[in-house]
Amino acid sequence: MDKAKLYADVIIDVSIDKLDRPFSYRIPERLSGIIKVGSRVRIPFGAGNKEKKGYVTALRDTSGYDDEKIKDIIGIVEGSTEALDVSFEIAAYLKETYGGTLSQALKVVVPAKAKAKPLEIKILVRKMDSDHLLSLADEAHRKKQTARERLLRALIENERIPSQWISAKLRVSSQTVISVIKSGAAFMETSSEYRKPGITEIRSAAPISLNDAQKKIVDSISRDMDEGISGKYLIHGVTGSGKTEVYLRLAEKAVLMGRQVIFLIPEIALTYQTLARFYARFGDRVSVLNSSMTPGERFDQCERAKSGDIDIIIGPRSALFTPFPNTGLIIMDEEHEASYKSESTPKYHAREAACRICRLMGASLVMGSATPSLETYSAALRGEVILFELNERAGGGDLARTEIVDLRKELSSGNRSMFSRRLKTLMDESLSRGEQVMLFLNRRGFSGQVSCRECGKAIMCPHCDVPMSLHTGSRLICHYCGEISEKPAVCPSCSSKYLAAIKAGTEQVEERIHKMYPGVKTLRMDKDTTSAKGAYDRILSSFSNGEAQILIGTQMIVKGHDFPNVTLIGILVADLSLGTPDYRSSERTFQLLAQAAGRAGRGEKPGYAVIQTYQPDAYAITCAAAQDYRKFYEEEMAYRESAGYPPAVHMLAIQLFGTDEKKVSLLAAYLRDVIKSNGAKMVLGPAPGNISRIRDYYRFVIYIKSPETDELTRVREYAEDYLDGKDINGMFVQFDLDPVNQI
Repeated sequence: MDKAKLYADVIIDVSIDKLDRPFSYRIPERLSGIIKVGSRVRIPFGAGNKEKKGYVTALRDTSGYDDEKIKDIIGIVEGSTEALDVSFEIAAYLKETYGGTLSQALKVVVPAKAKAKPLEIKILVRKMDSDHLLSLADEAHRKKQTARERLLRALIENERIPSQWISAKLRVSSQTVISVIKSGAAFMETSSEYRKPGITEIRSAAPISLNDAQKKIVDSISRDMDEGISGKYLIHGVTGSGKTEVYLRLAEKAVLMGRQVIFLIPEIALTYQTLARFYARFGDRVSVLNSSMTPGERFDQCERAKSGDIDIIIGPRSALFTPFPNTGLIIMDEEHEASYKSESTPKYHAREAACRICRLMGASLVMGSATPSLETYSAALRGEVILFELNERAGGGDLARTEIVDLRKELSSGNRSMFSRRLKTLMDESLSRGEQVMLFLNRRGFSGQVSCRECGKAIMCPHCDVPMSLHTGSRLICHYCGEISEKPAVCPSCSSKYLAAIKAGTEQVEERIHKMYPGVKTLRMDKDTTSAKGAYDRILSSFSNGEAQILIGTQMIVKGHDFPNVTLIGILVADLSLGTPDYRSSERTFQLLAQAAGRAGRGEKPGYAVIQTYQPDAYAITCAAAQDYRKFYEEEMAYRESAGYPPAVHMLAIQLFGTDEKKVSLLAAYLRDVIKSNGAKMVLGPAPGNISRIRDYYRFVIYIKSPETDELTRVREYAEDYLDGKDINGMFVQFDLDPVNQI
């Protein structure tokens, strides 16, 4: 037996740069052999020996310090999950590449730390024989103890009765159960089990036959997996081309090889249909991990993954760090989505983190999209990623027939409705045939900003430099800080009583539909209607089951869903996203419109898509209508190369926050000067952020561009060292490598 280690290196569980290194602690004899690398421990820290928590990063025979100065570990954090060795390597990569502290990175890769109360299963088990039970039941009948009698007679027929069934079906109280147990008729068996979030009423499904193009992809990647080649692959397939069946076959291959699969989806809204497909194929060897789950559910899924109770995990970005012992395949569906980029430190991109995990685990990375990100597609054209194309729908049907409607012409001809005449005609026809319609609006809320018709000023949030939004009941809400106030009677700037709301929200669309089609059932899907737990699944399953004919929603309804009876999608104001101050606005618009058009005609019936826009000639819109990705890519890359934006170059954003505008501005200027003096050539700013104030914090940003990420890493490290020696009390600095949103 190996000699027990005497000392442990511990990283403190706080986000302070100066403490971002391991500290040496002695392992007391009572914990010898119990503490391991990855254990979360309680330790005394600082002059006052205040108790802190931390992770053990290494075990050693010697400390390298005076033994009298070494403190003992207090104990292990009860019920904590241990970090796998690979988690520390991933955390170190995140810190090195994206900045922040090692402790912050560890919190990302070890998300489920606190164990929740176990899920208890209680079953009442028969103890007496049937004759004795019958005698007790007859006695209860004579005494008119009806609940006791029901339970005793149920025990005669069933040897084991779940406690849930006793209360729900037999309607027997806990006091009656206790009295039956005390009589010796039965005993309560208690056990604990993992929580298993899943889907009920899912039928098993046999694999769908692959067409030649799908089979070529599966065979090629499977061959690489057999040969131990951990490749990176992009499946560029039109909407409805059968990418999911390819994913399922590759997952089967990995599981047969004794390896585990991580299936990433861009957001929780896609969980239901994805889980349904995988659950039908793999049963309860599949599970889910996402932010809507309870701490107990999340903890249990991590434990199930480590113990081998599941083979496949499905979830958004955070599911990437599921602690599987032998990950063999990571799949990123809709790989172009911005939600794969973290907005909190460390601001990692799931695609790059997945590449590192695959390298460490010898796993394969499969990315798929009908509208790939420019970064991934350009990497494929350079040969860094193997590219596969699926140019036809798997069922042989045609893509939706897409029409562009010029809203300027609609307005000039007297149509002031949010629905063009062409869209209204197609809606009438689809609904009359009993088909389903989806209406997509790239905004949320009842209406937009409230503006004065005399002075033109909007009612602004008092804490953020953004207009407040009007919701039902005359409430004004700021969607950045949550400030709520009543709509004023007069303009705060000029006292005019002429205040008007710019209405363009999902609630208003729903109200208008109810007036147009009073007998038609509608569903609305946006952030307001999906805030409750399980709301995503309820809305999607209801629409899938035909309980509503019209689904109205924001971006979440156009991503990856498959409804065979949807024959029409109306995109109400297609160019809203073109007006955002972001160099990716054309790419986002193209992706949204192409994905939206792909929701129609996925069954046997032909589909139509109507794109309503004020900019009918914008290449993002014309290319989306034609489903011509390559033409869009060439146009957009020409712009990125001429303007010097990713992926033509890499970019580092340094964002500074503070409540004192002058201090933040001054710090930003100093930081820009030291970055320039250290050799950085392409430095932009500082300038106020896209939204210059949020929650009373002023925001400034500096952008640094370079063809090489190593150069930007050097700049970031230099900036961190400079800031480490400065008094920036009350101010905060964040680093974002290749940001996907304009800051």
